[in-house]
Amino acid sequence: MKALGLILAGGNNNRMRELSNKRAIAAMPVGGSFRCIDFVLSNMSNSHIQKVAVLTQYNARSLNEHLSSSKWWDFGRKQGGLYVFNPTVTVGNSWWYRGTADAMYQNIDFLKRSHEPYVIITNGDCVYKIDYNEVLDYHIDKKADITVVCKDIRQGEDDISRFGIVRMNENARIVDFEEKPMVTQSNTISTGIYIIRRRALIEMLEKCAQEDRFDFVTDILIRYKNLKHIYGYKIEGYWSNIATVESYYRTNMDFLNKDVRGYFSSAPKIYSKVDDLPPAKYNVGSDVRNSLVSSGCILNSKVENSVLFKNVFVGKNCVIKNSIILNDVYIGDNTHIENCIVESRGTLNANTYYSSEDGVKVVVEHNERYVF
Repeated sequence: MKALGLILAGGNNNRMRELSNKRAIAAMPVGGSFRCIDFVLSNMSNSHIQKVAVLTQYNARSLNEHLSSSKWWDFGRKQGGLYVFNPTVTVGNSWWYRGTADAMYQNIDFLKRSHEPYVIITNGDCVYKIDYNEVLDYHIDKKADITVVCKDIRQGEDDISRFGIVRMNENARIVDFEEKPMVTQSNTISTGIYIIRRRALIEMLEKCAQEDRFDFVTDILIRYKNLKHIYGYKIEGYWSNIATVESYYRTNMDFLNKDVRGYFSSAPKIYSKVDDLPPAKYNVGSDVRNSLVSSGCILNSKVENSVLFKNVFVGKNCVIKNSIILNDVYIGDNTHIENCIVESRGTLNANTYYSSEDGVKVVVEHNERYVF
């Protein structure tokens, strides 16, 4: 492959509320059996990108454990490998990553030691499928300095103000780039996927560092938009960013749609770390409709329009509707849960009621089953 991959997975977002208190957003469970970062890793593997680096920082323990073996995504060290880089105190630097450009600059030796001519930069908090080879061919054909993968967002489909907004001319060259504007006339967003020549990226990162600039979008894309040939490449398939509670909830609910499930289960597939768990058990009294139930679950009650992740126990006479139950949750008898996201490793006591009339409620219940 003519490119290496850089996955930016170190950021935090207050819009995730309690869900990001103990894990990075890239490590959030998605679709019953995946982590969010599985999608970009699988895209890299399926595109035959053999060398991939993941830059982690915030609450990285869970993410680092998930990435402890590269075999799940078929990254072999002899062909390249999967590398995980955390901020490191050195003689010349004691900073954490101060931005996306700074994260790459602090690992610039990895770029300098590599031989691939191109770099694919992407975030770890998006759910999608793409063949990066098609984007790279487009980048080369256009003789672009930077290519930005874009997508049109329909009115009301998402909060467009949380994305970078681009405007392109008739040749698909980006003529304007606004980072998270309050008001915009365009509905074309940047998906956070970029292609750039490795040597050009090294040069730009070194210049940013000299000028104490730390953000890739603000200090490279926007700053150079009139100096460099920056083109947009539009994608049409499913794409979702999960970095808010509302978008995370909506993305998981999308997996109840058989077309979305079929899209991600068809070739090329999405791969994840496999746990050796028994299949879900449906006891007498269980009634499951339009739901995803993962391995290791034990059900004794009604579940409707919901996603249950691994090792969830549902007691008797419970009702779970329009909700997401994360890994390893114990739900006591006679519990009602509706329009909620239940945080992992929680114990919901019997005879309790959780519901939200407006928006999505995040339920965090500590328990005595674990010593923290």
